[in-house]
Amino acid sequence: MPKQAPLRLDLSAAPCCAPLTQQRVPTETAAALAPAFKALGDPVRLQLMSMIASAEGGEICVCDLTPAFDLTGPTISHHLRVLREAGLVQAERRGTWVWYRARPGMLRQLAALLAS
Repeated sequence: MPKQAPLRLDLSAAPCCAPLTQQRVPTETAAALAPAFKALGDPVRLQLMSMIASAEGGEICVCDLTPAFDLTGPTISHHLRVLREAGLVQAERRGTWVWYRARPGMLRQLAALLAS
């Protein structure tokens, strides 16, 4: 079955919605944010996200991410692709290497939803 294109929120705007402790999450918002939460539900992807988001200068090369794990390059690439498809990171190819940056707007949306 083909994958459905994810819904996108305007990540440049104020947080998408009130914290889930204050009101029900709208269906559209839940559908748009669920892939990001699902992506972060894997320990390797959570660690990768942390490394990317905390990287000095705001970006990190895949060549610096791969050695931090006892996993093959293709496995790391798979996890990074999941993070990209969930809208959590952006990637830019420079020569033979790919550089990753966190998408702060998406992180703000997730944080706002979880704020209590």
